[in-house]
Amino acid sequence: MDDMDLVPAPSAFWWVPPPGYDCLDAETQLEAQPGTEGVARWLRATIGAATGLPFPDGNDDDNRIVLSIDPTLPPEGYRIVADGYARRLQGGSAAGVFWGAQTFRQLLGPEAFRRAPVTARREWHLPLVVVEDAPRFPWRGLMLDVARHFLRKDDVLRYVDLLAAHKLNVLHLHLTDDQGWRIEIKRYPRLTEAGAWRTRTKWGHRASDLWNDTPHGGYYTQDDIREIVAYAAERHIRVVPEIDIPGHSQAAIAAYPELGNTDVIDTTTLPVWDTWGINPNVLAPTDNTLRFYEGVLEEVLGLFPSPFIHLGGDECPKDQWKASPAAQARIKELGLADEDELQAWFIRHFDRWLAERGRRLIGWDEILEGGLPPGAAVSSWRGYAGGIAAAEAGHDVVMCPEQHVYLDHRQDGGADEPVPIGYVRTLEDVYRFEPVPPGLSPDAAAHVIGTQANVWTEVMETRSRVDYQVFPRLAAFAEVAWSTRLPAAPAERDFADFERRMSAHYRRLDALGVDYRPPGGPLPWQRRPGVLGRPIEGAPPNV
Repeated sequence: MDDMDLVPAPSAFWWVPPPGYDCLDAETQLEAQPGTEGVARWLRATIGAATGLPFPDGNDDDNRIVLSIDPTLPPEGYRIVADGYARRLQGGSAAGVFWGAQTFRQLLGPEAFRRAPVTARREWHLPLVVVEDAPRFPWRGLMLDVARHFLRKDDVLRYVDLLAAHKLNVLHLHLTDDQGWRIEIKRYPRLTEAGAWRTRTKWGHRASDLWNDTPHGGYYTQDDIREIVAYAAERHIRVVPEIDIPGHSQAAIAAYPELGNTDVIDTTTLPVWDTWGINPNVLAPTDNTLRFYEGVLEEVLGLFPSPFIHLGGDECPKDQWKASPAAQARIKELGLADEDELQAWFIRHFDRWLAERGRRLIGWDEILEGGLPPGAAVSSWRGYAGGIAAAEAGHDVVMCPEQHVYLDHRQDGGADEPVPIGYVRTLEDVYRFEPVPPGLSPDAAAHVIGTQANVWTEVMETRSRVDYQVFPRLAAFAEVAWSTRLPAAPAERDFADFERRMSAHYRRLDALGVDYRPPGGPLPWQRRPGVLGRPIEGAPPNV
């Protein structure tokens, strides 16, 4: 099937006989039927800006594009009909119409992805086709870590657009960690006054002895967050915030020392952490800590309408709790067996707190340890095992195993790979990732609500470095998350066909200004000197 090199691959595509093309020009009108007005705004602002076509309102002839909602289609499904008459773009909801508009943009060719019009071009060719499509999963996400290296608001908005172009609909923002607190909380101003800044940064691997001695930091004001959330919502993308507790919390403790285990360590001397890895300084299991984070979350809920709130729960060493008389007294008071159950108590408290406010807790798969709260969902990152256990127990799961979809891991085994860490995960490896593991019962498989790729930014100091790690692998991941045409058995997937379609998609990425890693080179710093810098001399061996 010739599918015009679409990425992700649609469910169904066929040419209207005889094969041919229609023309869009300055007279092409845009008719937005009820419920599609937001898609019309996006189409004019994005496709209109790239093509130079104004798309005036109108509904009086065949030289028009008609946007409409057809409730017989799946909610995020769409249908495009270009048959020589009025072009019809229908969706089961406004989101479906929007995803159809992304495919419509691809049908116009890579130049439709430019940020400025091709001024000499007066007509744009649209193939005479019918496309019918709908996604496999309702959660198709990217986790972006802005705590280790801060990304400016404009860079986050750019990534929202890149997700939209790949029909991904969840942006999971990792907003807090040991190395920085990135969201303004008005009742606790020191979280950003002190917690958003570190004096220096480890350069490269956690074992590296190289340092960048320039202070690093930044945070999003509440107005910034409102803008990001609204911008994403216009593109039918949900922003899921992560406030990581009870581990990965040194930045918060540095700002408010009473949050730490003060009977074990002098927390008044703790800085915002300047290196990577698992940090021993965790939150104290006190009522004061609970009230503090309830206050944080009250403001977070006011900014993010997402039904899911991510509370981390990963990599929480228990050494300080074992040594803390106060923590041990709390374990005895609550009748708990051990420190794992103490962490589970911590998570269950916020699960109930969120549920009372109509929200759902989601956390990394460590929240399974000590007992999983009834309504909690799991981000399964340490392989499939946690996700399988959670799904079989009736909990919703987002599959994101590090062995497959951690995009901070190196893309190639060659010596020219910049700051190589983790597993080698090629474009083909990501393409062969299967979110639903074999052997899962049908009821459990229904609890796999989706999948996401994770981007931890320890070794990504700039937007270009993020681009390099994320692309082109995000395109392969997007097809895995979206396409119902992709066989569930990874060995049956036609990677050669995907590579063929990627030859066109690379030109789209070029038009979008993405500093991706091209197959076979040249690498971005060879194409455009200074984009990324060369691999760090003296960097430690691969992890």
